[in-house]
Amino acid sequence: MRKRVVVTGIGCVNPMGHDVETVWKGLLAGESGVGHTTIFDASSFPTRIAAEVKDWSVRQVGEDPAVWQRCGRHTRFAVGAAKQAIRDSGLDLDQVEPTQFGVYLGSGEGNQDFESFTRIMTAALTPEGLDHAAFAKAGLELLDPVLELEQEPHMPSGHLAALFNAQGPNYNCLTACAASSQAIGEATEIIRRGEATVMLAGGAHSMIHPFGVTGFNLLTALSTRNDAPTRASRPFDRKRDGFVLGEGAAMVVLEEHDQAVRRGAPILGEILGFGSTADAYRITDIHPEGRGAIRCMQMAMQDANCGPESIHYVNAHGTSTTVNDRVETIACKGAFGSLAPKIPISSTKSMMGHLIAAAGVTELIVCLMSIRDGVLPPTTNYEEPDPECDLDYIPNQPRETKCDIALNNSFGFGGQNITLIVGRYSP
Repeated sequence: MRKRVVVTGIGCVNPMGHDVETVWKGLLAGESGVGHTTIFDASSFPTRIAAEVKDWSVRQVGEDPAVWQRCGRHTRFAVGAAKQAIRDSGLDLDQVEPTQFGVYLGSGEGNQDFESFTRIMTAALTPEGLDHAAFAKAGLELLDPVLELEQEPHMPSGHLAALFNAQGPNYNCLTACAASSQAIGEATEIIRRGEATVMLAGGAHSMIHPFGVTGFNLLTALSTRNDAPTRASRPFDRKRDGFVLGEGAAMVVLEEHDQAVRRGAPILGEILGFGSTADAYRITDIHPEGRGAIRCMQMAMQDANCGPESIHYVNAHGTSTTVNDRVETIACKGAFGSLAPKIPISSTKSMMGHLIAAAGVTELIVCLMSIRDGVLPPTTNYEEPDPECDLDYIPNQPRETKCDIALNNSFGFGGQNITLIVGRYSP
């Protein structure tokens, strides 16, 4: 019999707030974390809005800001979310065997050192082109090697391992918007296989910088509703025009069930199912018939040994892009069949924006809170139904209802699909 995997701790830092309870309260109130971009001067960009983390410091979780100041924003967010999750789990790290404690993140690249790079290019560009010798000389003089290292996507997982003395498996994946969900699924499998008894899993990302915004603008993926930031993210609405870029981190503590029970851990839910597929289609487009997404949800339900009749809530990928929302609707119909119209679905990206690599884990925590409280968060800004998106998207108001099993979808550029199923814990 395979090992059961339970969630014993959760934590987050995102545009809606700096801890889970604050974020959850804001989601149920239909609040928005979206505003005009302040991290950099976006006045000349097509998109001038974002969901930024405001007024955050690692001091809030008992860390010295001076120690972390040269790390990327995503690493600082990761530290905040991880310390919350460990505290929430009640783990006494002195009692945890270090080699049985691992870290698996879905974390994005760090912030670029734009100022140094600009100075280097100024020194190296000539009327004839790039002077490679001058570029090398300026780079060696101006670049900070620590800042260069901190741009690597796996730095947060390394920092967290050192912070908590987690000497077990340590991985990072960067499968775009599916990354942190993949991390949770793979961390679950590590525990199921007996390679660790505790895994800190989740994600962290911040792409609110000139390169990040430029890239998504070139892909026409971002909303340009600059005059109404809080109304810009509108999943499944007929007038949706793209997603709102967000940032943040979220973490869950996963434990082998018997160990969690022995130590009297607060069990918040159980990871029941994990599905992973590829569209094998186009790099920037989801398959028009949702073939990968359908199979992913079916795999997760098979892994969880449940059918569509057992799913009480779906937290959709729901990015607010024209194609994604339409195809996810098609995929839900393909996976759930005749029950699709009866299963409540919502996209909390309507309020917190799209946290990219940190999105999936954040939304899994939302599923856990829905199970705990028996209330489903709404899809806000849903004003005009789209005939091609005709399911129950919980428009604009939360809904009190039974929720024992929830399904979370995460789909990434490149055709990566991850589905997680989490359930109410039962001994």
